[in-house]
Amino acid sequence: MASRRRAIQSRRWSSVSSASSGSSDELFVEARSSPLREGEEEEAAPAEGRWARMLPDLLGEIVKRVEAGGERWPLRKDVVSCACVCRRWREITRGIVRSPLDSGGITFPSSLKQPGPRDSPIQCFIKRNKKNSTFYLYLSLTQTFMDKGKFLLAARRFRHGAHTEYILSLDADDLSQGSKAYMGKLRSDFLGTKFTIYDSRPPYDGAKAASSRASRRFASKQISPQVSSSNFEVGQVSYKFNLLKSRGPRRMHCTLQCLSAQEIAEDDSMKSKGQNPGGSVVLRNKAPRWHEHLQCWCLNFHGRVTVASVKNFQLVAITDPSQPWGIGDGDTVLLQFGKVGDDMFTMDYRQPLSAFQAFAICLTSFGTKFACE
Repeated sequence: MASRRRAIQSRRWSSVSSASSGSSDELFVEARSSPLREGEEEEAAPAEGRWARMLPDLLGEIVKRVEAGGERWPLRKDVVSCACVCRRWREITRGIVRSPLDSGGITFPSSLKQPGPRDSPIQCFIKRNKKNSTFYLYLSLTQTFMDKGKFLLAARRFRHGAHTEYILSLDADDLSQGSKAYMGKLRSDFLGTKFTIYDSRPPYDGAKAASSRASRRFASKQISPQVSSSNFEVGQVSYKFNLLKSRGPRRMHCTLQCLSAQEIAEDDSMKSKGQNPGGSVVLRNKAPRWHEHLQCWCLNFHGRVTVASVKNFQLVAITDPSQPWGIGDGDTVLLQFGKVGDDMFTMDYRQPLSAFQAFAICLTSFGTKFACE
């Protein structure tokens, strides 16, 4: 009996150890209890109880010190390891770790669907693999374009008849809608000029799932074990036709549902009943200026874009004081995307956009759009 108890405890610690030694391709995961076979629950409880019975003040001080010493990745993995010890540690850790809106950092998978900071953008980059039509989103760890980054999301392009779909996942090796790592999808029309963004989770209580044969309900354990996933429409991106073939960049128009400040403060799985969405944000691409000497359209990317491309863009909010977050000055760049190599692009986003929304919008820029160029 004692040897079996030690084996169970060893298995629990091995899961924690693997989370703290993750590679650049390994997804960070929120703490969750490993499923136990029948008859093991009573034996595993004492092992977990020793850690759960720690004094709240002492436990909170431990997590605070770990959090303060790991503000950036890869040191940030120690914070995730704390959340992997047991449910009590997870609750304490999540209560101490601030959201991207307040901290400007990304720690847990739930951070990918929370708005970025207001004052300065979160800098990321996207790598493209043309052979398998796969795109990888990384968090930039330095100001250069040479670092390996921290893996955040992956997306793969699929062709379904006349339509194209991008499946977004937390797992770069499991890009299917039936995966537990499924985050959402992006679907285009026949011409590739209109896109719909679908989230795996409802944007608010009472939201209706999109009616589609491809929609499948399954448990999304990485985000919230209590909320089942499907496909919920959360945004649209469209490119205006350029039938006259006038010179200039593509013209984009985006409409997105954004979270209210109250919803961000609440736990993902504890949203109030009947809560309506925080509101819609309408974005458009920032108009470039024509450079007479260079004979081209120019935008100031502040050194984050180095290769001229029709895919490059900057999005700003339309001037509307009634919009959530108080945005809409028509000048502040909320999302910028641009090319820095053959298959490498930068992506910088800020409030009210999340990493998931920003990545989905950037994916719409890939592919030729003859009617818009």
